[in-house]
Amino acid sequence: MNIKTDVLVVGSGIAGLFAALKVSEFADVVLITKKDKTESNTNYAQGGIASVMDPSDSFDRHINDTLIAGAGLCNKKAVEILVKEGPDRIRDLISIGAEFTKKNGKLDLAREGGHSMHRIVHAADLTGAEVERALIAAVNEKKNIQVIENCLAIDLLTEHNVQQLKDQPLQNRHCWGVYAIDVTKNEVFKITSKVTILATGGVGQIYLHTTNPNIATGDGFAMAYRAGARIGNMEFIQFHPTSLYESKPDPNKPSFLISEAVRGFGGILRTSAGEPFMEKYDQRKELAPRDIVARAIDNELKKRGDEFVYLDVTHKKKEDIQEHFPNIYKKCLEAGIDISKDYIPVVPAAHYACGGVVVDVNAQSSLIGLYACGEVSMTGIHGANRLASNSLLEALVFSYRAVNDIKKNLGSLSTPDHIPEWNEEGTLTADEHILITHSINEVKQIMWNYVGIVRSNLRLERAATRIHAIYTETENLYKKTKVFEDLLELRDIVACSHMIIKSAQQRKESRGLHYTLDYPSANSMEEPEDTILQNVHP
Repeated sequence: MNIKTDVLVVGSGIAGLFAALKVSEFADVVLITKKDKTESNTNYAQGGIASVMDPSDSFDRHINDTLIAGAGLCNKKAVEILVKEGPDRIRDLISIGAEFTKKNGKLDLAREGGHSMHRIVHAADLTGAEVERALIAAVNEKKNIQVIENCLAIDLLTEHNVQQLKDQPLQNRHCWGVYAIDVTKNEVFKITSKVTILATGGVGQIYLHTTNPNIATGDGFAMAYRAGARIGNMEFIQFHPTSLYESKPDPNKPSFLISEAVRGFGGILRTSAGEPFMEKYDQRKELAPRDIVARAIDNELKKRGDEFVYLDVTHKKKEDIQEHFPNIYKKCLEAGIDISKDYIPVVPAAHYACGGVVVDVNAQSSLIGLYACGEVSMTGIHGANRLASNSLLEALVFSYRAVNDIKKNLGSLSTPDHIPEWNEEGTLTADEHILITHSINEVKQIMWNYVGIVRSNLRLERAATRIHAIYTETENLYKKTKVFEDLLELRDIVACSHMIIKSAQQRKESRGLHYTLDYPSANSMEEPEDTILQNVHP
């Protein structure tokens, strides 16, 4: 089964679905997704979408809040585009059918950490699920969007796949689709396209504790890196300060997120002894940006030898808690915690990658015909630390801009006829699945212990040595084995771990989400630089 299409979209979160919907207005689309089309990081996004929807707010305020959170590394032009085009994209979602929470007939705008105003558009505390619902319903009505579920992209198709084109210079490299595997049949096939949009989401599954679903194994980052695309700022992994602590977590389920909005609502962080502590770290206390709050919690845990801190909303009215956070209230109740009476035990968890495939303001990567949108991309908006609820907005704004750029350029793009079929001659069927599981668990432990919230040169060096050993073992297995889902995901997890460590080693300062004991303060550069990686011999 080989497929040919105008535009291939890889991923079914908000960026992929919105892009597919807009592309379908002028071209045929194939959208592939790893599991079913509702499973994505978007679906787990509770807080909402930050946008200037209130006349008392302003673009300048939102821009300034974003730049402050980004710790000097934001691309100001991209931030201005995000903020100024954001309200129209929210209105697009509403016209598609997304139903956001209203009060007295107007959007009920919440406030979250790092924001100077109430500007978070939300659907109670399940915003992502509501956005996904509306987008999937709209996509299902389009006859020229073919959705293929349970389909994992393996690698991008570029000149390096074609024998007679292998020596083409990297700056003229194209992307012509992907090799992919139907994981239900374990069959590999080829999808060729004039344009490919990576919308593969995040990389949280490389860490022991993460709010990301199981599918977030960094496939898009890894494929783009292997194909020679420029990758930037991978050291900036955002740890959400507050995921629900469970003494016996289910390894097959993501950590449950206690939304940023709970602190915006007035939640107080307390030690195990019940003492508030955020005022020691930042004058904004619980409303400080995530990097500051996560490090404060990490420091309190290490100082006291505790496994969690508490988040307290018991001073709020029960009916207000239930109205604002029905899903969080229900989930905690299932865990035996009535948050109107009991403190919520919380612990930081890997949440969001601020770096990724380097793109321009139209989401075009360094490979011709390859666009990247959403978490897998690096637009420069988040800098060294993402401002809460800017992620869904970025996915909307830049997937929309990508589509406009594709519409202008599609007629000038084509795919070559001589891209080879997938070749698995000489490979064997693997019967050592247990080795894959052990390797994945080992990576998660290494990254959590050495490349987490607080780092050092020694920790990074130790992580690099261990990850390289796992890389060598994994590549040897990959070359001699018929590919299957777990092996492919391990390969991508290892590649992403390598990129994060390499980027972290390049940054000789603490900035935003990258905090290192060897360089505890930001350097004095007026214009700090991005860390850029590129696999120059793909």
